[in-house]
This record gives sequence, structure tokens and C-alpha cells, in this order.
Amino acid sequence: MRYRLLIFDWDGTLMDSLGRIVACMQAAGRDIGWELTSDQVRDIIGLGLPEAIARLCPGIEAERAEALKQRYAHYFVECDQPPMAFYPGVSHGMQQLRRDGQLRLAVATGKSRRGLDRAFRESGTGAWFHASRTADETRSKPHPRMLEELLAELEVPVEEALMVGDTEYDMEMARALGMDRAAVTYGVHSPERLAASTPVFTAHSFPGLMEWLTT
Repeated sequence: MRYRLLIFDWDGTLMDSLGRIVACMQAAGRDIGWELTSDQVRDIIGLGLPEAIARLCPGIEAERAEALKQRYAHYFVECDQPPMAFYPGVSHGMQQLRRDGQLRLAVATGKSRRGLDRAFRESGTGAWFHASRTADETRSKPHPRMLEELLAELEVPVEEALMVGDTEYDMEMARALGMDRAAVTYGVHSPERLAASTPVFTAHSFPGLMEWLTT
């Protein structure tokens, strides 16, 4: 293995949750009288929710922004939704990585701590990871603070770590620290948009990422 620490984004990288995020945010927007297109919502996936709402709805009043946040949480958590699944190859690949006793695995996500912990419980995958950071307990992407905190907690130098993500926010967060970054193209942002952040590798599937990591 070429790295000691692999840091993964969650939505759009490990979990195929993009459709639900878009549908729930659009429904929440309609509830407060703010129409949102699917492209607009997809563009902010990966940011913390307050930052995402500020970008989605420029000039929105604080009370209305809070209402949008609460309605989004309602739709995402409480409404009857089909279960979300990992992308093909993720479960097998992560279990393979976890068997390497020297390798550390972490999550850096725009989700809240409550949301990530819920995802861990529902998927039964919290034990995969040695550490995690969410946007509501540190700075949102693309600020690199969550990566700095993970490096410090796990005592791994930046040159021995890799960030894996599907958005330019993931890539730019890592680039700000001089951390290697691998892009996956099956999530939110286009290959061209990801390429602007000069990833060391671009994968079109999770098995493709695994092949690169383990050879």
C-alpha cells in the first residue's frame, strides 16, 4: 500500500445518496417557496449544510434558511425513503482495506455528526473507520481543517495520506495541504472539473480505485 492513511468523502464517493439529497432539498425548497433545480443542488453536495444553503439561496433571510434546513432534515430522515446503497465494489473494497492492520481509514464529509453517525448505524460500517470529521464540528470543505485534524489525531504525516472524493471541494481541501488526492468520476462533479485540482489518480469506479491502491 502506497499510503498509511486513506480519507474518504461519504456522499457520492462511498454512498450512492445523491438522488435522495437532490429530491429532499428540492422538496424542502418548495416548502419555503424557493425553487431549486437538480443541477443547483448537485453542485453544493459536499459542503456543510449552512454553506450549501448560502450558496443555493443567495441573500436568504436567517429565519428562512433555518426553515429550509429543518425541512431538508425532515425529508431526509423522517420521510419514507428506499434504503441507500454503497456504490458497486465499496463494501468488498473497504473490508479488504480494513484487513491491512497498518492502514488507517477515515471519513471527511459535509454531513453533520448526527447524519454521519446515523449513516454508520444504518449501514453497519462505523467499525470500518479509525476516525471521522463532519462539517458541523470543524470547518466545511474546501477549508482543509478537517484533514489537519484527522492527520493530527491519527499521527500520520501529510505525505503519507490520500484524500478520495467526487467533488472539487474534496480535491481543493487536500490540495491546500499538499495532500495527494484521488478523484472518482461516478459522483457529483465532472471529470473535467475534478481534473482542474490535479488529482494523482482518477477512478471511474470503486474497483478501479482499489486496483490502483493495491498494485
